[in-house]
Amino acid sequence: MQPPARSNRAYRNVARIVRPPLLAMTRRDWRGTENFPTEGGFIVAANHMTNIDPLTFAHYLWDNGVAPKILAKASLFKVPVLAGILRATGQIPVYRNSSSAGESLTAAIAAIAEGEVVAVFPEGTLTRDPDLWPMVGKTGIARLALSTQAPVIPVAQWGPQLLLGRYKKLLKPFPRKTVTIVAGPPVVLDDLYGRPQDTATLREATERVMTAITALLADIRDEEPPAVRYDMRRPGAQGGPATPPELP
Repeated sequence: MQPPARSNRAYRNVARIVRPPLLAMTRRDWRGTENFPTEGGFIVAANHMTNIDPLTFAHYLWDNGVAPKILAKASLFKVPVLAGILRATGQIPVYRNSSSAGESLTAAIAAIAEGEVVAVFPEGTLTRDPDLWPMVGKTGIARLALSTQAPVIPVAQWGPQLLLGRYKKLLKPFPRKTVTIVAGPPVVLDDLYGRPQDTATLREATERVMTAITALLADIRDEEPPAVRYDMRRPGAQGGPATPPELP
């Protein structure tokens, strides 16, 4: 297949290595790419259930003409070999609770201005919801969206957790797993562009993104999501369930 136009040599080399095992391990039910803007930079925001879903997410984007710049936690940029791959392919480190925290937002804004697609997991970590529904998102997605006014495309994925369970280390590649990934239309945020980026506005924008992702996931799963979104800030919620359930 033709690699995305904005991919560099390092990105293409990584894809040559990563795509074949993903193709061998999965059956792909991919939908919604008609919602991707055809011009200019934009943001794609997805749910996060397991440590392998960044790869299935990137696979979906790559095979549909997008070489994403993924916002990834800074600690991954200290892992030997992986750090070199992340830097060579232009991924963006996220520094939390440090003096460098604003650098990731600045880098993401610059990437979008240059016409790149920035991929974000708004929850910031694996969901702690016991049934793997999206939890309350962090406001970084709102800051990025409102600062750039770039389209935000919500994406839901279901199936990667069958390859690698949440918090698990043992990959289960066979039998092949169906991975469903669906993109929806851009989240409506334009009525928030003129507002100050205060806490209320940032939370409103973030919740709209999470609501759109959750609606897509509910359609995939054909189930009703929880009436109240899991929130790690609630007393007793930090860290999630002591022993997360293993899905079949």
